[in-house]
Amino acid sequence: MELEERARDSADNCIACTSCVAVCPVTKANPDYRGPKLVGPAHNRMHFSDESDYEDSLKLCSNCKNCDITCPNGVSVATLNMLERAKYYKAHPEKHTQADQMLSHNFQMADMLKSIPFGRTCANIGMSIGEAMGMMGAMGIAPQRKSPRFATKYFREMYKEIKQPEGLTKEVLFFPGCFIDVNDPEVGVAFVKVMNANGYKVLMDDRFKCCGSPLVVGGYLDEARSHADNNVAIINEYAAKNIPVIACCTSCSLMLKAEYTELFAQEEMAQAAKNVYDAFEFLTILAEKGELKKVHVSSDKKFIYHAPCHLRAQGMGMPAVDLLKEIGVNIDSADAGCCGMSGSYGFHKENYETSMKIGSELFDKINASGAHKVVCDCGTCREQIKHGTNAKTTHPIQVLAKAYEQ
Repeated sequence: MELEERARDSADNCIACTSCVAVCPVTKANPDYRGPKLVGPAHNRMHFSDESDYEDSLKLCSNCKNCDITCPNGVSVATLNMLERAKYYKAHPEKHTQADQMLSHNFQMADMLKSIPFGRTCANIGMSIGEAMGMMGAMGIAPQRKSPRFATKYFREMYKEIKQPEGLTKEVLFFPGCFIDVNDPEVGVAFVKVMNANGYKVLMDDRFKCCGSPLVVGGYLDEARSHADNNVAIINEYAAKNIPVIACCTSCSLMLKAEYTELFAQEEMAQAAKNVYDAFEFLTILAEKGELKKVHVSSDKKFIYHAPCHLRAQGMGMPAVDLLKEIGVNIDSADAGCCGMSGSYGFHKENYETSMKIGSELFDKINASGAHKVVCDCGTCREQIKHGTNAKTTHPIQVLAKAYEQ
């Protein structure tokens, strides 16, 4: 059933106040971008008669959601941008580049490589050679970057080897997302350790597909809808059993909790959203109930935290920082806005300069902090931070898991 309130209807609430323009990191870094309100909302209201009518700067939107966070009238500005982008690519599929295809379909590549003997090793070697020879730029990928490598074992494989304690009576379902599953599985391992320490057995469901965020940004909206329908059905199935779904990636949790409903306006999606939690959101709930395992860290190591835009868009503050401070971790927020990566955005060759300009304030704060490591919930944010600063990075769940081991 379609909801009465749809994100695409919110365009009429735009009063052109420029709040979104003032906070847009892309507008600040790239004068070619005319600003959020002049793209998605304007397109949606004008209903261009010709499919070729298109605002060129729409492709510059990173979907970071800062416009949504700031809008005083509740306009889903970034979502409108993505809907208009999808409309254009549906009319002009030939405009999709090789980089679009690659960066939006990492999950497909990962599954294919898993089925080929030594597929992941060969792919990693191929990326190293391609980067060394400058071939990535020819495919539309920023040649300055090092692409994330595929893990020797995906988390879904490692999960089957984890021996969880016997007798755990409470359960949660983990949504690993593409990056944690195929690029950074140790984050998933840390999550299992933390939940086990708090009396929860972690479940996995291999029917889950990528949340669809990379597909939406790439303009593959029909594919994203297919993933949404699949994932929502699974989430609601577990909701009927009172088993919450938890994600460690803030882009995944935002997609499951809010963007499905904004993009596709189905009642079952709104229902599913009620059963999805970000990892530290859930752990904070446990702490408020007095159910979180108590531990205290004694260390002189200093950490600095970067809050992903897709966490701030969820309006829950910075639960990871609050919880880690509570157990004695020396951690402070960088408070430096968007890192500039925004999922796959910064990997595109044409976005590289803009991406790095956006992240410059964050890079400067990290370099000046003298921190032992940078803590961040988002995998691609961590990739940007490593690229811009050469700092060591970690997910907050890994910090907590290590604290439990002491």
